[in-house]
Amino acid sequence: MSDINCIKHLRNNKGLSISEIQRTMGINWRTAKKYADEDQLPKQKSFKKKGMMYEEKWGVIVSDWLFEDLKLRKKLRRTKKQIFEELKEMGFQGSYRTVCYFISEWMNTHQEEKDKGYERLEHPPGEAQVDFGVMEAVQDGEIVDIHALVMTFPHSNAGFAVPLPAENQECFLHGLNILFKQVGGVPKRIRIDNLTPAVKKKRTKNEEAQLTDEFVQFQNYYGFDVQVCNPRSGHEKGNVENKVGYIRYNFFTSAPIMDSYEGLTDQLFHKLEADRNRIHYAKNVRIEDLWQEERDYLLALPEKPYPVFKEHLVKVNKYNEVKVDQTLVHVPKGGNYSQLQMILTWDQLKIVSPNGEILLDDYRPYMKKRKALPWLSIIKTWIHKPRVVEYSRYNKYLPGRIKEFLLVDNLIIRRKRLEALASLLVSHDMKKINEEFYELIAQDKLPSDNNPYEVDWSKYDSLTPREEAVN
Repeated sequence: MSDINCIKHLRNNKGLSISEIQRTMGINWRTAKKYADEDQLPKQKSFKKKGMMYEEKWGVIVSDWLFEDLKLRKKLRRTKKQIFEELKEMGFQGSYRTVCYFISEWMNTHQEEKDKGYERLEHPPGEAQVDFGVMEAVQDGEIVDIHALVMTFPHSNAGFAVPLPAENQECFLHGLNILFKQVGGVPKRIRIDNLTPAVKKKRTKNEEAQLTDEFVQFQNYYGFDVQVCNPRSGHEKGNVENKVGYIRYNFFTSAPIMDSYEGLTDQLFHKLEADRNRIHYAKNVRIEDLWQEERDYLLALPEKPYPVFKEHLVKVNKYNEVKVDQTLVHVPKGGNYSQLQMILTWDQLKIVSPNGEILLDDYRPYMKKRKALPWLSIIKTWIHKPRVVEYSRYNKYLPGRIKEFLLVDNLIIRRKRLEALASLLVSHDMKKINEEFYELIAQDKLPSDNNPYEVDWSKYDSLTPREEAVN
């Protein structure tokens, strides 16, 4: 810097020419010219990031996913492992560590918090822990709240789960029946928290917890012991708490598509069965090997599963309605009788007259409870980034015709179609748009410009059977 100041001084204060400065300082003429006549302003250094995450499309895709997930609750977001697996399916050739480095850097710039761990517990073989976890699935294009009943065996870290529509007593006992069948036996002891379907009075300093009569009868039939945790002491069943989170973050971060609870049960069973091939976090042995050893400590299953149902005597109101699951249900001819018998299973509702006539046989109200996907908000986001449509987490939930309609290669056409779809969603739902697809195109409410990317809908429909709307 002193040489630069000297050159400036000779030029500005002494009036020397460039050649004179060159001879005086003994430097190159171009160097003398540069520092004598040009302004030497400080410039901010720019660091161009290198690597496949920055030089190819992968970083953009992951950034879009992470930005998309920021709008969701933390437990619904993709994990690093899931992001890596989805990238591999798209042809990504990099390593898992490359993806992790990129995600960590992205999260640091977006102030993403880190997850916290849980306490590990040790238990003898044959002892299980049970708890519920709320997750989401998609059925018929709508969101369904899933209450997953999870059972873990801390000795081997084997886990089992069954999706249910609620956390009442019928669902709880029905879920245990399915879990016992999946396990192939009955645990010697089950540790639970203060679940309302099982516990009618919590433990105190002077008194043990009191179980409901129905759960005691269920317990006696299968022969297992029950240990109830202290109130507000989730660490006492830390293994199942961990497993609920593990299932949520690995199998439910992107809500799975379900056709029925039985179908989703099978999906979960096979995924958790395959998951047992990994190494135990502390014992350096495959979980499956530990589980096969632990199965010898289980109690034998009875020949028949415990029948789970509940009976009530009910009266209808003046509108022939009875309240079930906090919902008024209409009972045809219910007002003709002073009392009716209501039989509830985990999913069904049956109302019978005193002379044995079935007045109502239907699903319980919560089986029809749905939440619409926020399609308008999703489509508006896609309008600004039309290329994100083909790898968005919501892509798989699009109805068939709408999906084919949007997935054209030309991004200008894609944006135009997204804008038209967004305007329709103000007054229509996605199901109705899919059902009335041809009529909307004929009315020019959906653009159908002739272009090389246009879809021949008649050929598409001939290959894809038209689904009937499910009420």
